[in-house]
Amino acid sequence: MKITICDGLGDFQMVTLTADAAEKVKDLLEGQEDKGLRLFVKPGGCSGFSYGLAIDDRKADDQVLLPLGIPVLIDAESAPYVSGAEIDFVQSMANTGFTIHNPNAISTCGCGSSFRTKDDAGKPGSCD
Repeated sequence: MKITICDGLGDFQMVTLTADAAEKVKDLLEGQEDKGLRLFVKPGGCSGFSYGLAIDDRKADDQVLLPLGIPVLIDAESAPYVSGAEIDFVQSMANTGFTIHNPNAISTCGCGSSFRTKDDAGKPGSCD
């Protein structure tokens, strides 16, 4: 089951959270008033851009999405790179954490946290 984040943001396509991701974010936000899950993109990583997720305060240029009351914050610079993405939470013996499935990424690195798009390769760096 996916929870759709309704946008109303022009060309920005919806971002989805899986049920597992939504549950984990609810747990992380418990007791943290006026905070949300920030999804952002920054230069670096071995493929050019890296994803970031953080519990953060709202900033002036944020697009605030509220699926089932879960605030998801996306800054204007990151929005084109994550438009249409899905955030999941995976728990296994090999890996536990959030993953992002991004239709804009045409290549990713082996660590899975770095990507590049058709139109923008970013500035590659170390894959930390």
